[in-house]
This record gives sequence, structure tokens and C-alpha cells, in this order.
Amino acid sequence: MTNSPVLIFFLVAGEESGDIHGARLIRSLKKQNPNCRFVGHGGNHMKSEGMEIMEHVESLSMMGFSEVIKHLPYMLRVMGETIKTIEKLKPDRVILIDYPGFNLRLAKRLKSLPYPITYFILPQVWAWKEKRIKILKKYINQSLCIFPFEQKWFENRGVSAQYPGHPFSEPYVPEENKLEFFKRHNLDMSRPLLVLLPGSRQQEIDRHWNAFLSTVDRVLKKKPEIQICVGKTSNVNIGPIPKHIRVENNLTKCAILYADVALASSGTATLECAVLDTPVVVCYKMSTLSWLLIKRMSKVPYASMVNLIAEKRVVPEFLQSKMRPKSVAEALLGLFNQSPDQKKMLFHFEGVRRSLGLPGVYKRAAQAIWKEHSL
Repeated sequence: MTNSPVLIFFLVAGEESGDIHGARLIRSLKKQNPNCRFVGHGGNHMKSEGMEIMEHVESLSMMGFSEVIKHLPYMLRVMGETIKTIEKLKPDRVILIDYPGFNLRLAKRLKSLPYPITYFILPQVWAWKEKRIKILKKYINQSLCIFPFEQKWFENRGVSAQYPGHPFSEPYVPEENKLEFFKRHNLDMSRPLLVLLPGSRQQEIDRHWNAFLSTVDRVLKKKPEIQICVGKTSNVNIGPIPKHIRVENNLTKCAILYADVALASSGTATLECAVLDTPVVVCYKMSTLSWLLIKRMSKVPYASMVNLIAEKRVVPEFLQSKMRPKSVAEALLGLFNQSPDQKKMLFHFEGVRRSLGLPGVYKRAAQAIWKEHSL
């Protein structure tokens, strides 16, 4: 009896969130067929699932037009090396995870090669750069979307998208309970906690952190009993961090769950707050050039995914020039102590959670990939 050949998957995740999604997808793929090899770009989570890492997300993660231009020589080198590796490996399938600026260009460059491409977590072309849909139609063999409204939107434009659900529908089992978390950080259980989520990219930290600190100062002047914790991802440096701010390096999700209120840069964290039922105020600032381009090309009225899914203003957004510490602090203070604003926000969070679908997202995504592979 001969052993079946090892199947090779080449994966590309360029950000911290993509690394987490990629790791869970790999785990589900292995459960259905352990005879696989995984190679590509990712981070520590994907590495822990056995993937051979070429380029780490710490180097790949960047956002905004000016940031990408600054790192263009590096990205061009990575693109060239990626294509050479794929040609050498001859993978059974290429799996692209989010990270559209790089992944869509890669898909186009792979057009002459015979390797099928799955795209998991499709580019948000419904928000901006709708022309990218032509690339999806022409170069992507399988499209897996994660937002409830996306499947119909893509299909109406000629992309046969599958909807396995949203990753945040998966149940979260905290790594430690609230008492353990507060004790580890020397926090007082009787006092409220504000968690800061300034971003998972270094350029986000650089643009947000001083404004976050100024906001915290204003909050503490009004409510000195509030405790502060910042959630920090491993790929960024944050500084300076005052002594009264606790730092959570690993269990950011625990910090969100046990906080009374969160201040978050617009991104994955805002939806995490809704899923974990933590009231949140959203901020975001980018380079002036990137902001002007976004304003010109964007087709959606909100920046946070919570508001987009709810199709209404559920969480306050302070973007670019409106990201003023005084205004942000006032919004945060209005969400403590079971205020009417807090109760209204939590009511709408329930609807957002329902719209994300049922648990089992990665299992269904893996099943869809295996089914496509067997065709």
C-alpha cells in the first residue's frame, strides 16, 4: 500500500489578524487531511500550526498609500521571491488571506501558473476600489467571504462567493478569569477599567498613541478612579507608557472582555468589542495623503465594521482631524456606569452578533477548500 502524496498549500497572510485566521484555517485543514505541508508568509500563530514561514507579518504589516510607497523596494523584493518560491514548490493550492494590496497583485502575477487560488476574507471592494472586482473574477478560483452582506453583493457582480460565516462567531473561552486577570495586573476589581487598543501596525501606534495619552489624561481628571490597560500586539513598540497604565502583551481579548469601556483604532478590535459586549469609542488617523485618497474613493458612510454591519451609527467615530482628545474623552466618559448611551450601544451589539452567523467558520471554510480541491 503506497502512501498518498503530501499536499502543499502556499498561504499569504500579511497582518496580525490574518496570521490568527490563517492558523485556525490550517488547523481545520489538517483535521480533515493531516497529510499536508504549509509554506508561505505569516506569523507566530501560523508557525505554531506547522507552517514554514518565509516572511513574517511583523515586516509585512503596513497601511496607507504613503506607508506602502516608503517600503516599496522591500515589497517588490518580497513579491519576486514569493513568485519564485511558488514556481519551485508547485503547490496544490495558493490560499490568500485578506491583505489585498499585496495579494491581488500576487494573484495577477500568478496568472500564467497552473495553481488554483483560494481567497479567504475577500477585499472590501464594496467600500472602495470596486474596480478590484475584475481581478477577483479573472484570477481567483474560489472566493470565501466573512460578512453577511458580502455574498449577495459579490454574486451580483459576477463573483461566485461562498459565506462560511465570520470568525468572530466562534465561541471565546478566556485564558483566565476576571479575578486572575485583575490580580496579574494589580488592578482593583471594584474600580472601572478602560482598555486602550491603539492598533496592530507600528504606523498606527505612531499616529495614535500621543492622542490616546492625552485622552486618558482628560478621562482621569473627570474620573480618577478609572484604571487603564493597553492591549499590545507583539509586532509593535509603544512608548512612552506611563506607570499607571498596565500593559497586556498576550491576552488582549481578555482585556477587552473584562474592560468596562474600550478606546480602539478602527479595525478588527472594534468588532471584537461588539462581540465581547464592551462599549467602544473608535478613532483613526492616517497620513494626509492616504486620508484624501480614502475620502475620494470610499463608498461607505462609516469606518468601523460595527457601524457598517449595523447599517447605522452604533459606535462613535472620531476620524482624522476630528480625533481630538477632548471630544474622545467626553464620548468615553458617557459610556461608564450603565449610562443610557451604554445601554443603547449594547442593545445594538446584540444585533451585530446575530448577523455574524453560527460557530464553525474555519471548519466550513476548510470543507469548502477540500471540496474545491476534489473537483
